[in-house]
Amino acid sequence: MSLSSVFFTPSSVAVVGASNDPTKLTGRPIVYLRAHGYAGKIFPINPRAETIGDLKCYPDAQSLPERPELGLVLVGAGRVIEAVRDLAAAGCKGAIVLASGFAEAGEEGRARQAALREAAAGMPVLGPNTIGLVNLTDSIMLTASGAMEMDEFPRGSIALVSQSGGILGSLLSRAVGRGIGFSKLIATGNEVDLEVSDFLDALADDESSNVVALYLETIRNVTKFRRAAERILAAGKRIVAYKVGRSESGAKSAVSHTGALAGTDGVYDALFAQLGIIRAQTFADLLDIPAALATGRAMAGKRVAIVTSTGGAATIVADNVGLAGLDMPSPDAETSTALLALDLKEAVLDRNPIDVTLAGLRPDLFRSIIGILSSSPTYDGIVVVVGSSSIGQPDVVARPLLESLAATSKPLIAYVSAEAPAIVRHLNRSGIPAYEAPENCASALMAMLPPARVNGSRIPKSPTTVDTSDLTGGALNEAASKALYARFGVPVTREAAAATPREAAEIAASFSGPVVVKILSNEILHKSEVGGVAVGVEPKDVEECCVGMLERVRSLSTARIDGFLIQELVKGGVELILGYNRDPLLGPYVLLGAGGVTTELYQDVALRLLPLDRNEAMGMIDGLKCSALLKGFRGRPLADTGALADTILAFADMVEALDGRLKEAEINPVFVLPQGQGVRAGDGLVVLK
Repeated sequence: MSLSSVFFTPSSVAVVGASNDPTKLTGRPIVYLRAHGYAGKIFPINPRAETIGDLKCYPDAQSLPERPELGLVLVGAGRVIEAVRDLAAAGCKGAIVLASGFAEAGEEGRARQAALREAAAGMPVLGPNTIGLVNLTDSIMLTASGAMEMDEFPRGSIALVSQSGGILGSLLSRAVGRGIGFSKLIATGNEVDLEVSDFLDALADDESSNVVALYLETIRNVTKFRRAAERILAAGKRIVAYKVGRSESGAKSAVSHTGALAGTDGVYDALFAQLGIIRAQTFADLLDIPAALATGRAMAGKRVAIVTSTGGAATIVADNVGLAGLDMPSPDAETSTALLALDLKEAVLDRNPIDVTLAGLRPDLFRSIIGILSSSPTYDGIVVVVGSSSIGQPDVVARPLLESLAATSKPLIAYVSAEAPAIVRHLNRSGIPAYEAPENCASALMAMLPPARVNGSRIPKSPTTVDTSDLTGGALNEAASKALYARFGVPVTREAAAATPREAAEIAASFSGPVVVKILSNEILHKSEVGGVAVGVEPKDVEECCVGMLERVRSLSTARIDGFLIQELVKGGVELILGYNRDPLLGPYVLLGAGGVTTELYQDVALRLLPLDRNEAMGMIDGLKCSALLKGFRGRPLADTGALADTILAFADMVEALDGRLKEAEINPVFVLPQGQGVRAGDGLVVLK
């Protein structure tokens, strides 16, 4: 039996700890179930009662006349273990545990939660510390929360999964006020067993849910989460996630730049981007974006038309649309001709926004303009501004919007600039996303663009077999680090190690032209900070350079010195950083960013979690602000981005091959040379466990 059938549409529910007092938490669930028309069987369990209302009450699950499909456990934390064990022994298919006092309550609570898992004996459990689950599609209320004390629940195609019950209740009340409907409400609580990923997987097959909104505090199993999210997207559905904990103040310090640059939140950004999950940047986005996606409409491109009856509000919308990266082209010739044919001398019809402020509020006018814009090849989406003058005549704008909805498949949204909750609610209920903030209009339109990652686009690669059995733990010096990179196909600079300044000079003489001189030590990970790098040194000056460098380094560091590294001087390349780190929850990831000594200053980075394919490697390159330097910016030669993608993949191969043994790895800089000349790893760091 599937998780969805047990938890979304159970044929019978045993309510453990049920009470006759509907004002108490233990009395509410049966009242809610019956008030909303639950058609299944309800079995109250309470050894101190013979009946609950007109329902026969049972002393325990073993005494029930048949095996219950789902158990709703209302008893306190001290009695939960016994109740869950009783349900499992009776053959119950699943349980929802509402009580708090488990892992969130310290050491004793964690021990109690471990005992709860053991008592379940493999029976799926939602909770503890949850407000439960509500299937609004089928009116099944498996909760005791007072948030359900509402006369009406708007139904829709948005499933909300939250790791916080309080946040779920907050979002529900906000959505009801704005006319936004849900299909499922799921609070996962402490996730002793079932977690967000389990319900994502179940919602992939739920025909009533087209959009999933996630409130996340953590992801417990990233592999499971990725698999479930990919199933959702493969089903043509979208996911919007609001992840708390965005501050990097708690990020652990790392030896390499990579750890300092990324931070845990940056890795979540990477995960969401790879999976095609839209990250809600604000709490309001967690309602606003799903409401837009639930319409099933998509922006074919980034071109937006704005129609307004109030000039100032349209300017604010236009500003936010532009800041979001959307375009606002003027009407094309054919569209402009059609608009001007309306013969509205008071209106501004030949530019964008299209302003009818002085033409007065006329339903036929709005209907005609929206119709023309809907059929125009110049626009991919339309925003209609509902101004304060519409408050007394809400149908003047609302009715033309609703009538136009059926005539176009393009996104049609409304910005309600005045405080008019009734208009917002009416439009949302009618299928037109309505927003009270211009920023939210822009976020919604951006979310309606096609997902950047299409499920199934991953290009499989052959497994890499490189012998690394000779490697020992600890940090490698630069020469050893780059030799390791080269094993996996990462191109490195021509170079050689020297034990003494004299030997370094002899090596430099074999190079044609100036060289780079570096101190060589596995105890100095950032050589430039101690004066351990000299660039553009003539071969005749190398010995003197090495002597001086050794004196400087020894005056600043007590590290053991292995010698010197003489390296070819690479010119004409774009400097990037390529690195690896591991997030404690999400796993290994690769970072690409602006490189050289300004790496941390610019903070221009792109992250991807492993495994990585060529599409994602190219996406990392394109995601950098400095990628313009690779693409001929101001006359620069086109860089060899194909070779850079190959290098990213070779580096990722090394990371995967050394999984469990690799602590940190970084190439800074990676020189990306002009097209056809490849790349070179200019410096390298590897730290093994």
